[in-house]
Amino acid sequence: MPGARRPDVPRPHGDRGLKGRVRVSTTTLLIVVAVAALYLGGVWGLQRSVLYPRPPAPEVPEPLPPGGKLVWLGADRSTEAWLLRPSSPPPHPVVVFTHGNGELIDHWLRPFRALTDAGLAVLLLEYPGYGRSGGSPSQESITAAAVAAYDFLAAEPGIDAGRIVAYGRSLGGGAACALALQRKLAALILESTFTSVRDMASRLGAPGSLVRDPFDNLAAVRALDLPMLVIHGERDGIVPVSHGEALAEAAGVELVRLPCGHNDCPRPWRAILAFLDANGLR
Repeated sequence: MPGARRPDVPRPHGDRGLKGRVRVSTTTLLIVVAVAALYLGGVWGLQRSVLYPRPPAPEVPEPLPPGGKLVWLGADRSTEAWLLRPSSPPPHPVVVFTHGNGELIDHWLRPFRALTDAGLAVLLLEYPGYGRSGGSPSQESITAAAVAAYDFLAAEPGIDAGRIVAYGRSLGGGAACALALQRKLAALILESTFTSVRDMASRLGAPGSLVRDPFDNLAAVRALDLPMLVIHGERDGIVPVSHGEALAEAAGVELVRLPCGHNDCPRPWRAILAFLDANGLR
């Protein structure tokens, strides 16, 4: 009827509620994306400071023993190394030692007297950016330093170029494996070494795909054909013994187990000398 009021009809609120929920969902998604980006950016940007903590070098390095030689390696002669010689007549077999990520060659001068006393030369190789060495550490720069060390030894008088052995501990196992892929070694020794940095990152909850320096030691061991010795602490809480087991299995050797963790292991000189003797390297 004309003039009659239309009955009140409830207005739908569905569209307004949906828009509100969309706004909330979009905001939540943006927050999640921002947090993820910050996390992944942190993993990408900070990983090398974690992988390479680089302790400060002593102000005055310990004097080298008689016959010891300070060597500066690389194209710019900025990577430090110490060549230690035995008192026995040359030519000498030589062990190239690459240390862990929180160590310096200064920490290893005295322990390696056991090998020089046994008639072996030893080259203690420092990493770029560590101690008194220039540059910055990375898989590329550390590998280059190890290759430069090998090339120096192969041309050094009194060194048997056919008996160059790489011995890597922890991170140093990555350097030793990388060297073995690029130069002909007489043997490879791995102690407390991980299968890869990607495997270690995954264990800590970080995406392995973001690892900049993967040091894939397991792949290297599978590709190598040379005598290998794999040593690991049974109570290692940093690099689990399962990594050593996997490396030993890939190498086709029995794992030498030590009754220790990661940084408290006794020096396995007996096992190393027996291994070298068995392969005619001493």
